[in-house]
Amino acid sequence: MGRKNKTYTKEFKIEVIELHANSGKSMAQIERELDLGSTSISRWKKEFEQEGENAFPGKGNLSPEQEEIRRLKRELETVRQERDILKKAIAIFSQAKQ
Repeated sequence: MGRKNKTYTKEFKIEVIELHANSGKSMAQIERELDLGSTSISRWKKEFEQEGENAFPGKGNLSPEQEEIRRLKRELETVRQERDILKKAIAIFSQAKQ
């Protein structure tokens, strides 16, 4: 039987990071007490330091940069389709004149 990964909210992760910073307890001790993985707090802390408030977006939620990239990719695909349609139209009209 497989092990199911636990998911934690953004608020929980931030509280655990603050608990480690303020309690004087080691990461390993807090991880044991909260039944977390052996490197969870260090990963969360690193991500929070790098991303700030954009850390831990959750499933299906993207950071602003990722959302912009997603939007631009959709727009690029639309423009490519329009270009291909125009190329076909030009080819059809140029054949009809001959």
